[in-house]
Amino acid sequence: MIGHKQDSAMSKTLPATLIAGDGIGPEIMTSVTTVLDAIGAPFVWDHQSAGMEAFDREGTALPEATLESIARTGLVLKGPLTTPVGKGFRSINVTLRQKFDLYANVRPTKTIVPGGRYENVDLVVIRENVEGLYAAMEHYMAVDGDPEAVAYGAGFNTRAECHRIVRHAFEYAVKNGRKKVTLVHKANILKILSGIFLHEGRRVAAEYEGRVALEERIVDACAMELVIKPENYDLIVTTNLFGDILSDLAAGLVGGLGMAPGANIGEDMAVFEAVHGSAPDIAGQGIANPLALMMAASMMLAHVGRQDLSRRLDTAMEQVITKEGLRTRDLGGNATTHNVTQALLRAIG
Repeated sequence: MIGHKQDSAMSKTLPATLIAGDGIGPEIMTSVTTVLDAIGAPFVWDHQSAGMEAFDREGTALPEATLESIARTGLVLKGPLTTPVGKGFRSINVTLRQKFDLYANVRPTKTIVPGGRYENVDLVVIRENVEGLYAAMEHYMAVDGDPEAVAYGAGFNTRAECHRIVRHAFEYAVKNGRKKVTLVHKANILKILSGIFLHEGRRVAAEYEGRVALEERIVDACAMELVIKPENYDLIVTTNLFGDILSDLAAGLVGGLGMAPGANIGEDMAVFEAVHGSAPDIAGQGIANPLALMMAASMMLAHVGRQDLSRRLDTAMEQVITKEGLRTRDLGGNATTHNVTQALLRAIG
């Protein structure tokens, strides 16, 4: 458990920052907090804002009060935030990861919805979160009077960060009963940028020999194999850009981003989130799927040592999805956000 001592984990209350988010964010967040209240989750929420809603009201997408709250609580549940495409303010998610050194992005993917193309997916993608090609080192270069004639960017991977993320992956595997870690890279082409990750990953993996198996895959081959036979994968660890792509691909195997929770973990802080977008086209209609954020809340409970409540929430979600067959529109059904919330409350009892 990162950032919370075991003796505090079972205490009556834990302060946590809550960011409802943009678009469908407030709707699904209300669903999640209603269910968390029903199971007796220990969180005391400090409500803060970020994203487009904050920008429109305060002129900044990440208010100082929000940053102060995150720094104080070290624990965040966050709804989806809108990021302008190609212009406007920088991604809040990227900013938070870099500002608070949230170096590990953890994305579990498991088949829950029956009847799909894949019935036995159960894998985790762990992505390095603060370096690589997402370090935002982008620039324009002028040519023949055009100031934006050439766009170029640079990325970097450090040995220390490669070591840290791979060790996090192997420690996660040991603690969660995962038997194999796959290092995903592109060192055949990006011999230095990706090679440093592969070489450092091998060094870390050697320390776990006999406990956790090591596998290596080039990223394009990994993407193909995930579609053909995803059950061959257990835990994937990779660099920032590759991890972003592969974790969304994995989510598509089990029903889409509406079933994809995520955690951003640092040495003394953790942010849990629904990884999908803010879906402004359906905001306010009451049809959004709250399960990704609900699953993130379950991860948050486990993180603070309340595995009992995490398992209870997971069991309720599985019952609602598999036994009751409840489906929101993104899963091919017509259930509303309210329907899902009420079904979960009944399942919790």
